Amino acid sequence: MRRRPRFRHPAQYVVAGFGSAIAVGTVLLSLPVAREGPGSATFVEALFTATSGVCVTGLIVVDTPVYWSTFGEIVILGLIQVGGFGLMTMASLLVLLVSRRIGLRSRLTTAAETKSLGLGDVRRVIVGVAKVSVVFEVVTAIVLTARLATGYDEPIGRAAYLGVFHAISAFNNAGFSLYVDSLEQFVNDPWILLPIAVAVICGGIGFPVLLELRREFRQPGRWSLHTKITVWATAVLLVGGTAFMLLSEWHNDGTLGRLSLPSKIMNGFFHSVMPRTAGFNSLDVGEMTEGTWLGTDVLMFIGGGSAGTAGGIKVTTFFLLLFVIMAEVRGRRAVNVFDRKVGPRVQRQALTVALLSVAAVVIPTIIIVETTDFGTDQVLFEVVSAFSTVGLSTGITAELPPAAHLAIVVLMFVGRIGPITFASALALRQDEKLYDLPEGRPIIG
Repeated sequence: MRRRPRFRHPAQYVVAGFGSAIAVGTVLLSLPVAREGPGSATFVEALFTATSGVCVTGLIVVDTPVYWSTFGEIVILGLIQVGGFGLMTMASLLVLLVSRRIGLRSRLTTAAETKSLGLGDVRRVIVGVAKVSVVFEVVTAIVLTARLATGYDEPIGRAAYLGVFHAISAFNNAGFSLYVDSLEQFVNDPWILLPIAVAVICGGIGFPVLLELRREFRQPGRWSLHTKITVWATAVLLVGGTAFMLLSEWHNDGTLGRLSLPSKIMNGFFHSVMPRTAGFNSLDVGEMTEGTWLGTDVLMFIGGGSAGTAGGIKVTTFFLLLFVIMAEVRGRRAVNVFDRKVGPRVQRQALTVALLSVAAVVIPTIIIVETTDFGTDQVLFEVVSAFSTVGLSTGITAELPPAAHLAIVVLMFVGRIGPITFASALALRQDEKLYDLPEGRPIIG
């Protein structure tokens, strides 16, 4: 008898789940009813959009409100919700699995550091993710609906549709918009930009952190190390990103230069949130300076929190490596973060994820630069945005050749699935040797 193929590693379930969702989305978006007007979408258009939706990226090759019908928009919205909910659930469950599969000593340590999840309580994780998603999406949708109905004279039905779509897109860090210019027409409206920014931050910070903050918000001394790093790193990047955007674009008449002081500050903050990773924009990214593009590349590559809807290498990975560098510069043998010591195994995992992510960005950038007429700065921005599942673009996405579109499809999928599955695979490997080799000292630097 033939044995049915079995998945032996959790990463295989993650890849199969997201791959199946993309396949279903591609089929639905290929139907004639999904397109506005005669005919149907091409395979590349449907595949690209479905992948961008499931991977909550937001990059598009056709204008969403113009090209897709209401049916197509609802399909995209469903893909975003499935992708965002599935991402948070799978990432959180992998934390539980890792906690159970490692050694006893490490398991006890991990249990203390992941108390926000509760070891073994799978049902609690799934229900918790669902509740968190519904609460943030409903609140954001109500605010947006009220503003669109009262401030822009939208019929209540249309306002509700727009509010729900953008609320789900924001909390899941997708960045899809039903406006051709994304959110540029709301550049001076805090009742639109700020609720969306808050939803993006909360969705990208991660379910474990949100759950722990709900229980112990007033007792930061009891926060787990993961929550402390995520919260403080997010705050630093938001403040630093806002300052960078303001300094870089203050006198640029194509972006901040034409706005009033309050609008400059608000949009500087908004564009420090979006690279974390949601592709909404209230300013024309194509009009930004090359220095701003490069700074945005860095923010996009870092990304948001683990077990959330954000992409990138994650703030925990980046700041852990920063603490490693600080410890080495100071000549310290141990890497201490807040009130905990970080073991060498975790340090190696962070370094591996970061370096593989660099390779995943550099190689496609070189290939696309060599095969198209676009500059390195624009291509790098596009590639980092795809890998980090951000969705921001300088405006060249639709102009890329079909081969580049397929390359970005793969990059979006790898960028969404890769860090989660690879990090879990590293954590689950327990191949301890009973002996050590003689120590070598190669010259560094």
